[in-house]
Amino acid sequence: MATAALAAPARGLGVAPLAGFLAATALALAAALRAPAGTAVLGLALFGILHNVLELRYVTGRFESVLAGPFLKLLVALITGIVLCRLLPVSTASRAAEILLVYGLLAAACLHALRRRPWLLAASAVLLLLAAAASLSFPGYHFVVLTHLHNLVPLLFLLEWSRGLPRGRAAFMAVQCGWVLVVPALLLGGTLDGWAAPATATADRLAVSYTPPGWQDGSAGLRFVAVFAFLQTMHYVVWVWFLPRYAPEASAAFERRAPGLRGRRAWALGLAAGAALAVLFASDYAQGKALYAALASYHAYLEFPVLLVLVLGIDPTGRKLRASR
Repeated sequence: MATAALAAPARGLGVAPLAGFLAATALALAAALRAPAGTAVLGLALFGILHNVLELRYVTGRFESVLAGPFLKLLVALITGIVLCRLLPVSTASRAAEILLVYGLLAAACLHALRRRPWLLAASAVLLLLAAAASLSFPGYHFVVLTHLHNLVPLLFLLEWSRGLPRGRAAFMAVQCGWVLVVPALLLGGTLDGWAAPATATADRLAVSYTPPGWQDGSAGLRFVAVFAFLQTMHYVVWVWFLPRYAPEASAAFERRAPGLRGRRAWALGLAAGAALAVLFASDYAQGKALYAALASYHAYLEFPVLLVLVLGIDPTGRKLRASR
């Protein structure tokens, strides 16, 4: 029976993936503390496009009954509008237009998922209007929050994927909560400042993008850069290593929809596009970052309707989600 999500394999994970996550956490934390700016910049250049491709493959494969038909076309149209906003010179108008398109995307997802729950739909409309007003009033906070929120999203996808584990789920999720929640809290709280390298000019420039406007004085900027570098690295670990290896059913579902990207072709596409972008990063980092930010909108914003489904626990027809058994 077709469902909104495919089930995880009915087997335990074993020790290897947990050890892999713990090792990756230690290495990513060390890199983020000693070279936060370099970790953020090099990680983006090396793995940014590849993880975009692999995440889109996973999300559109595992949630094929959610992301389909006219609804998917509407989402793609709205996200394309966001891409165009990001390709324009940064201005008050382009930033406001992007914010409105983001809330339009969320409104479309709510309408699609909650059309049979009018009271919940009305409540969501009020919340979206209030949130949109806040974002338009404080756009600097809006974009910083979205930047960090995107790196926290894997926790919900891993939580959903782990539903099919017959054993070991508690340990698996404890490890995920450790790197998603505990480590960033330690970094932001200053607990690990003694192991951090001094601030650099590059880190100070990056801090403007990753630090809330009201927090950019003092040591907070370097801490936020370290948090971003750490979470971005772990974000890549999830999408480039773990889910491609341990969720092959999602890749298979995607390949039925896009047979031209079967097997290693998706990897080849991601690596080739990533190499081209890396050259642009090396020659003109600002232009490369702007182009990446535009193209990355497709994978970043396509998460939103899926996350809404996961939070509400319903599929597009309004029924409760059930894993395939």
